[in-house]
Amino acid sequence: MIGSDGSGGPAALSDRLTRLARVTGELVDADTVEGVCKAVVTHGAEAVGADLASMTLLSDDRRTVRLMALSGGVEGDEETWSTFPITVQTPSAEAIRTGTRLVVTGPQAITRRFTDMPDRGAQTVVALPLGAGGSVIGAIGLLFMHARELDDAEVELLDILASACAQSIGRIKAQEDAGRQAAKLAFLAEAATELASSLDYQVTLGNVARLAVPTFADWCAIDVVDDGRLRRLAVAHVDPEKVQLAHELAERYPPDPDGPYGAWHVMRTGRSELIAEITDEMLAEAAIDEEHAAIARALHLRSAVTVPLVARNRVLGVITWVTAESERHFTLDDLVLAEQLAKRAAVSLDNAELHSQTLAAAVQLQRAVLPDEVAASSGWELGHHYSPAGRTEVGGDFYDVVELDDGRLVMFIGDVMGRGVVAAAAMAQVRAAVRAYAALDPRPALVLSRLDAMFEHYGSEQLVTLLYLLADPRADTVTIANAGHPPPVLLRADGSARQLAFADGPPLGVGAPIRTEEHVGFGAGDAVVAFTDGLIERRGEDITDGQERLADAAVGLAEKALADLVPSLVQRVSDPSRDDDVAVLAARRLV
Repeated sequence: MIGSDGSGGPAALSDRLTRLARVTGELVDADTVEGVCKAVVTHGAEAVGADLASMTLLSDDRRTVRLMALSGGVEGDEETWSTFPITVQTPSAEAIRTGTRLVVTGPQAITRRFTDMPDRGAQTVVALPLGAGGSVIGAIGLLFMHARELDDAEVELLDILASACAQSIGRIKAQEDAGRQAAKLAFLAEAATELASSLDYQVTLGNVARLAVPTFADWCAIDVVDDGRLRRLAVAHVDPEKVQLAHELAERYPPDPDGPYGAWHVMRTGRSELIAEITDEMLAEAAIDEEHAAIARALHLRSAVTVPLVARNRVLGVITWVTAESERHFTLDDLVLAEQLAKRAAVSLDNAELHSQTLAAAVQLQRAVLPDEVAASSGWELGHHYSPAGRTEVGGDFYDVVELDDGRLVMFIGDVMGRGVVAAAAMAQVRAAVRAYAALDPRPALVLSRLDAMFEHYGSEQLVTLLYLLADPRADTVTIANAGHPPPVLLRADGSARQLAFADGPPLGVGAPIRTEEHVGFGAGDAVVAFTDGLIERRGEDITDGQERLADAAVGLAEKALADLVPSLVQRVSDPSRDDDVAVLAARRLV
């Protein structure tokens, strides 16, 4: 029989104690925090006959409380009390603040003490703090619509329930934390590998943004400083459909450059920012209009970490991580990891910028060396081709044509070993020197000897190959000197072709060679084709195979104009998968 206090007799008490003990056992087997909370508010409430039960947990910032589970409430309670400040006057908030079990009986006593709790006519309220690791992490709230007196056995078992609940949550969180830490470390290692893999920072940082989701965050945005302003470089979201929504938000409602928090604030100050809880008040305060607020709410923002990308005391950009659908909240540990990743990303971005500037200088220098057009008088037909390799640094191929006042034609082609600015600078020096020496005395062996002397005098460490030809229509000859370069192909007017593999010597500046030259007949209609090794080399193939392939292709194309012959040779002979520059220079005597 149930007594006037609703507690029942000894049999009912025994049943309640048994059911409470069973709930405590269930908590041991629970494998999620949500599972623990659900077991408490359902089975725990039934065990003690509570009309309403709630489970709340203190947030990481220890300023707000989150409602984890609720049974017996009215419509709207879960939304209204989803999060609330720890300072509110409710039983659970007070139990968390004080760490003390609360049992308050009587409607007047309840309403006087808990002024923020809705008046539902409760007769008894109970709040049990959840203690773990020396601190309070949450509370169990019980509400009875009838007067309820708890005897010592029930109180003791409720305390045991609260302790078991706290321990289960602590155990599960420790397991989750260990899993998250392992995932974060794996993410950091993978991101570091990605950042070191390429100098294309736009692609690299875009990949890093995608790596962060969902391991570290639900949403990641990367902005870079461009002419004093922030430019959105990459966005990744756990829900691909919301990427467009995020772009729309940034485009239609750009962040306030003078705002008190967010990417602009971090860029200005160079200091990281952690917002453990993004509240509705914050969204409303930041919104320009109701539509802006609606879009922001649709993204379900929960927590945010924003860190600067700093290298050499310059803020290069900002990375923002946001949690949303997962309802995770960032902690100081997350901020530390974010800053570690940002340091690596900043170095990668800075290196990419330096490389981009260096590459631009090298390309500009190379363009100054390589002629846009090669031209000569009406007695000559010229053709040329240059295609850079598909890489991030310029190569060392160069060529040029010089028509002398007496009608002779100098043509040369070379290859500086190496890439980048150093190779481009060497190209410029050698090209200028060849033109100068050719103007003084164009004889091939003499020009190469003077280049050797220049290399020896200045102690150049660059390895340079050079093929130098002097065509003389008066003598019907072409004279060749070669410093370690692939030999040219001679195309006769009758359509035959052969390699001119003689007068060869070491690359410029290597040893102290005696340079030689060779004279070959060169009549009207004859053509000579010079090239760099990128045209004929293929993986796993001897270079002589490439030379023969070139000669065979040249025979089939001999009747073509050089403007058509040169690109056709490149298409037929070169290996498009090979990472090397290809340069071709051809001259045909017309009269």
